[in-house]
Amino acid sequence: MSELPVVDWSLARTVARRVGGRGPTIGREGARQAVEELRLGAGVAVDVVADLTGLRADPNPDAVRVVDRSRWVDANTAAFATVLEPLTQKLRRDSAVGAIGSRVAGAEIGAALGFLSSRVLGQFELFTAPDAEPQLLLVAPNIVDVEQRIGVNGSDFRLWVCLHEETHRVQFTAVPWLGPWLREQILSSLEGLTAESGELGKRLRQVVAAVIGALRGLDVAKALEQSMSPEDQELFGRLTAVMSLLEGHADVVMDAVGPDVIPTVDVLRDRMTERRTNPKATEAFVRRLLGMESKLAQYRDGAAFVRSVVDEAGMDGFNKVWESPDHLPTRDELHAPAQWIARVATTP
Repeated sequence: MSELPVVDWSLARTVARRVGGRGPTIGREGARQAVEELRLGAGVAVDVVADLTGLRADPNPDAVRVVDRSRWVDANTAAFATVLEPLTQKLRRDSAVGAIGSRVAGAEIGAALGFLSSRVLGQFELFTAPDAEPQLLLVAPNIVDVEQRIGVNGSDFRLWVCLHEETHRVQFTAVPWLGPWLREQILSSLEGLTAESGELGKRLRQVVAAVIGALRGLDVAKALEQSMSPEDQELFGRLTAVMSLLEGHADVVMDAVGPDVIPTVDVLRDRMTERRTNPKATEAFVRRLLGMESKLAQYRDGAAFVRSVVDEAGMDGFNKVWESPDHLPTRDELHAPAQWIARVATTP
């Protein structure tokens, strides 16, 4: 008799697709136009981001995929099944896993992925198979959904999103040590997690939220802090600071773009700020459930850090952050940029 998996990943994928839905209906021509503009926007964003950041990564059009929610679910279910394998193996040894527990865990993770699949606008695939090239995913239905909800120019919004996501691609591509280092830190932080069999679904759902956080700047610390040792909490505090840096850096790039590139950029900023700070009641509840309630603070704190450093030390001074893991800001430095400047930016 084969050993039961800790997570029924097939069920997780089914539940995620059902929870996520298909998104807005815009017709075949509207869908074609959205996909085409996102592909073009990804290409335009390469030079714009390079000019603004001083970081250059070779463009690779084949590494950009415009996907729907189902394909985002498929990509992330496969990624999590791989990256969480060491953890699920450990939980299998420590806990009595039955068919019901496996399906509960699958349903829990599927619900989390389903919610996220309807909210994520883009994602650089940090966790992939060893022989697979990381790709930049742009989730077309969600981008169209947001532009309709906040009432902005669709073409401008699509390019704006591409600038944000291209910044993430450049961060991990132009800084070759960053992705492997971040993966190692996340996986190390998961090694100490334990869960009783009755809590497997809840704990793994929180793990999914945390790992997604590593990709999208969500709250990676709060999702798991009840299960962490003081040493792990310190590590997750460092990860939170790094996630804030990455998201804040991308936000600064978006804000630096003028109307010569995106004519309605001022409107986009105002509408997106309103959406972030005033989520609907249901969405706010699910954000708290998944440990995502500090996402806005990460955008704000990270962007404030980047702006402060650039104002004081210039972009070249800020870009020292990418030279080694030792140059990444600590959680304290993220809120005190002068300390980071004194430690890193002024060092020859």
